[in-house]
Amino acid sequence: MTKTTPEQNKALVLEAFDTLFNKRDYAAAERFWSDRYIQHSAHIAPGRGGLFDLIRSAPVTLRYENQLIVAEGDYVIAHGRFSGIGRPAAWIAADVVRFEDGKLAEHWDILQDELPDFILQLLQLEASILTPLSGRLRPPGRRAGSIDCIVWVAGSTPAVRKDKPDRCRRAWR
Repeated sequence: MTKTTPEQNKALVLEAFDTLFNKRDYAAAERFWSDRYIQHSAHIAPGRGGLFDLIRSAPVTLRYENQLIVAEGDYVIAHGRFSGIGRPAAWIAADVVRFEDGKLAEHWDILQDELPDFILQLLQLEASILTPLSGRLRPPGRRAGSIDCIVWVAGSTPAVRKDKPDRCRRAWR
């Protein structure tokens, strides 16, 4: 029985994903996936063969880019992006992998379509119609419930009301 550390598991997931999704080297990828691999994704047929068949049928433009990877014990969560999948939008994925004997033994995922850039830009421009975080980001001296600052909750950069930009920026300092 091979026991791997969380750091080794993260490196193995990144190498396995690159080997299968980007290089499409199925023979080399077999060494990463257990022959008893359990697939919990509804859109993928059971087992290692089901995953490999899915990739064989995917467009040759398929690419995986990892954004974040964390591990604890035998589990790894990889947050990344699948592009070139033959759909209008790329997929943003959170893949959860369980290791056993140094191989990927079990998999779950969460997928969602990536928002196009123009939609993100529209959301930033129209931030004033989105849900405000009233009471949490208000300027000093304002009563709870007053809505002076509007934040685009899903973004990393706050958007402010055009009529009160200075007051709102001070609230975030």
